[in-house]
Amino acid sequence: MTEAQTASEEWTPSEVQRERDEWRRRRTLRSAVIAAGSTLLLLGVIGGAVISSPGWERVRETYFDWDKAVSSFPAVLEGLWLNIRVMAICWVLILVVSLTVAVVRTLRGPVAFPLRLLGTAYVDVFRGLPLLLVIFLLGFGGPALGLSGLPTSALFWGCSALVLSYSAYVAEVFRAGIESVHPSQRLAGRSLGLSYGQTLRHVVLPQAWRRVIPPLMNDLVSLQKDSGLIAVLGVTDAIRKAQIETALDFNYTPYVVAGALFCCLTIPMARLTDRYARKKGYHGAGGHL
Repeated sequence: MTEAQTASEEWTPSEVQRERDEWRRRRTLRSAVIAAGSTLLLLGVIGGAVISSPGWERVRETYFDWDKAVSSFPAVLEGLWLNIRVMAICWVLILVVSLTVAVVRTLRGPVAFPLRLLGTAYVDVFRGLPLLLVIFLLGFGGPALGLSGLPTSALFWGCSALVLSYSAYVAEVFRAGIESVHPSQRLAGRSLGLSYGQTLRHVVLPQAWRRVIPPLMNDLVSLQKDSGLIAVLGVTDAIRKAQIETALDFNYTPYVVAGALFCCLTIPMARLTDRYARKKGYHGAGGHL
C-alpha cells in the first residue's frame, strides 16, 4: 500500500469542514421549505380566486366533469396515438429535409448560387407563412392538384405541411451549427486530403450536430403540440376525437383531457431538454428549478 493510499484512507474532514457542510445542508433545506411554502401560497391564492368567482360552478360542470372525462378518455387516447405517429414520422423527414437545405445554403462558389438562392427562398417563404395557413393551403389545395402517385388524404397533406414548415426553421438551426464550426476545422480536413464532402461529413457535421441538439429537442417539443393542428383538416387525432365527444352533449371536458395528455408528452420532453442543455454547459437553459 502506497503512502498516498494510506493518507487517503486516513483522511477525515476537519471540524470547520463539517460545520460548513452542515450549514449548507441547513440552507438547502431552508430554501426548499421556503420554495414549497411560497408555491403552495401562490396556488392557494389563484385557486381561491377561481373557485370564488361567480361562474365557477358552471365552468366546473362544463370543463371539469369527472364522469365525462372518464367516458371520453379512451377515444381521446386513441387519437393521441395518431399524433404520436405523426410526430415521429414527420420529425425524421424534417431532419432529412432541413439538413439538406442547411448544407445547400452553406455551399461556396458561384456555381452553387442557384441552389443557395432556392434554399434561401424556401426558408424565407415557409418561415413567413403561419403554420395553420400552410396546412389549409396544402390540405385543401394539394388533393385538388391531382398529382399522380401522391395520396389525396388529409393526413398526408397535413403531415406535408408540418414537414415543410418545420424544416424551414430547423434548417436555420442546422446552418447556425455548421457555421459555428471554426473555419480552421475545414482547412485541417482539406489539408489531410479529404474532399469537401468528406470534410463536411467527418469533421464539420459531427461537431455541428452536438451543438444543435438542445434547440432541436425544443423544436421536437413544439412539433408534439403542433401535430394537433392537422385536426382542422378532419383528421381524427386527439383534438378531433375530443371535438366529437364534445359534440355529443356540449360538455368541453374532452378538450381538457386532450390538453392534459399533450402535456404528459411535452412537459417531460421539455424538462429532458433543459437537463441536457445544462449538462452540456448551456448555462441558464430552462432556468433553475
